[in-house]
Amino acid sequence: MRVLFICSSNLIRSPTAERHFADRPGIETMSAGVGSDAIRPLTAALVTWADLILTMEEGYADQVRDRFADELSDTPMVSLDVPDRFKRDGADLKALLECRCRKWFCPQSQ
Repeated sequence: MRVLFICSSNLIRSPTAERHFADRPGIETMSAGVGSDAIRPLTAALVTWADLILTMEEGYADQVRDRFADELSDTPMVSLDVPDRFKRDGADLKALLECRCRKWFCPQSQ
């Protein structure tokens, strides 16, 4: 499964998620940002690549829908509700991501 993580600037939350889940069997990860200052800006190619899109906030999901409606097709997109208050690669951010992503990455623990 190809999972795309999205935040605003692709500076803290989404790249942390990309790296944190990259070693899971059967999972490929990428990350991007919806903001004009994003380190890796969200593109149509990234949206098309993804089997699952996980945004850090609902507002980012709205932006993806507005900008890439045609590319989204039937790709599931879910907001993880991860606020922008963490340090990059911080243990507390990783713990929250584990909790919020359990449904997709640890289905046996449901």
